[in-house]
Amino acid sequence: MMLRIKSLENLHGKYTPSRNTTKSVILLPLILLLLIFLVYPYQSFPKISEVGTNNLNLNNRSSSDTKRCNIFNGDWVPYSEGPYYNNETCNLIIDQQNCIKFGRPDMEFLKWRWKPYECELPLFNATQFLEIVKGKSMAFVGDSVGRNQMNSLLCLLSHVAQPEDISQRYKTDAIYFRRWFYADYNFTLVTLWSPYLVKTSDVDPNGHSSNSLMNLHLDKADEAWVREIESFDFVIVSAGQWFFRPLIFYENDTIVGCHKCELKGIKDLSHYYGYKMAMRTALRSLINLKGYKGVTFLRTFSPAHFENADWNKGGSCERTKPYTKEEIKLDGYILWTYMTQVEEFIEAQREAKERGLQLLMMNTTEIMLRRPDGHPNNYVYGHHSSKGKKVIHNDCVHWCLPGPIDTWNEFLLYLLKMGSQFSFNSNLERFV
Repeated sequence: MMLRIKSLENLHGKYTPSRNTTKSVILLPLILLLLIFLVYPYQSFPKISEVGTNNLNLNNRSSSDTKRCNIFNGDWVPYSEGPYYNNETCNLIIDQQNCIKFGRPDMEFLKWRWKPYECELPLFNATQFLEIVKGKSMAFVGDSVGRNQMNSLLCLLSHVAQPEDISQRYKTDAIYFRRWFYADYNFTLVTLWSPYLVKTSDVDPNGHSSNSLMNLHLDKADEAWVREIESFDFVIVSAGQWFFRPLIFYENDTIVGCHKCELKGIKDLSHYYGYKMAMRTALRSLINLKGYKGVTFLRTFSPAHFENADWNKGGSCERTKPYTKEEIKLDGYILWTYMTQVEEFIEAQREAKERGLQLLMMNTTEIMLRRPDGHPNNYVYGHHSSKGKKVIHNDCVHWCLPGPIDTWNEFLLYLLKMGSQFSFNSNLERFV
């Protein structure tokens, strides 16, 4: 069994594509735009039902109380009401994300809320959420940022219902596969940790380090989550940060290239290639499971915000308020990574429709790019900066709880209520 890292997942700082990498990915936006033009006209971007997710009808509940709009197109606005919970009212926050407990002095990062241009995003209603998922199951599949969202959801639900941790009842790894059960609602909530989504192994048989070389079998989904997922009603897939690490890529059990492996005779295919193929394999494997009938959400890439240096060279995230739209743009490696994911989503959604399944997008990349203030930075358990003491890297990948990541679950509830009536495209039209 692969040894798993128990430390933070970190992005390897800013990434500048090599000349070969640039050539290998330069067609991505052109392919995406071609797909967009083929599927929908320039003048009118479609509602989600027009691109393969019709008739969601979750629990046959009416969505008349929620106005249809593009909730992913908007801005962060000041909000004086404060968060839904804090580290004293929710005892389910893990130390890795408990920024207030570990001394974060500024609270301004909690005083912003996402405001779509076309409507109001409803506040999270825990009772409503639990009624919608009553008798059902939900899984977060991917890296620890996905678990970060699940922890947010646990806290958002905590003032209505307290779950039982049932992780130890299963033979799977209770650290990386966490399971919670809400007895009053017969609702199971699970996180299945699989940061690459595909089969992996360490190149070094003696163990794993934070920057060791990994083998990725890009055409084989990670059986650890695949064998667990078939019976789930809702699945939220997300991954991204680990693909910036040194990787060797396999297809058909043969090396096809690598990323940052620095090995002679192996072609550098860039992290975009690995991400693209892993995302393709994961989505296809899920929608082609014989017994799978669930609704799948793809949550898009979550940007990191290291400044002044790379993640392992003292990079930090010390800002205390969001960027404005004028201060930062979706471009560079974040844009390329995001568009790689969107391209695979469009094709997988078409295949899902043919099987009568629903694949929806939670388009959070540009939204979270504007929140450099929302990360734990050095306000986490075990962080020491004094010379001679243990030092861990600043965390500019995960998100504080409470914090802007709570918005993801506002989105999730909105999508559950709206069914097939929402639009996934967000600001894709800017690139047309």
